[in-house]
Amino acid sequence: MTDIEEHVAQVRLELRRGIVVLAVLSLLDSASYGYNLIQRLAALKLDIEEGTLYPLLRRLEKQGLLQSEWDTTESRPRKYYRISETGQAVLTALRTEWQDTVTVMQNILKGGSDE
Repeated sequence: MTDIEEHVAQVRLELRRGIVVLAVLSLLDSASYGYNLIQRLAALKLDIEEGTLYPLLRRLEKQGLLQSEWDTTESRPRKYYRISETGQAVLTALRTEWQDTVTVMQNILKGGSDE
C-alpha cells in the first residue's frame, strides 16, 4: 500500500467512525437484531464488522439511546434493538447536524467562501 493509500484509508476509517452511530440510529426505527442490522447496512454499502457493531449497540443502549428485548420464541434467542425516545431526539439533532456539515463541506470542496 502506498503512502497516499494509507492516508486515504486512515481518513476513511475516521469518517466511518463518525457516521456509524447516525446510520445505526437511523435504521432502528423498527426492531432489529445485530446480524440483520449488519446485512441491512451492507445492502446500503456501509459494511460493518460484528466486532464493531455489537459493542456499539451495547454502548448506545447503556446511554439510553436504544432499548432492547430478547426474543426466545425461536430455537436461537435474539436480542432485538429499537431506538428509544431519547435516541429519537438525538437522531433528529444529528440529522440536522449532518445536513449542515454536508452543506458546509460541499461549499468548501467547491472552493467557495463566505467572503
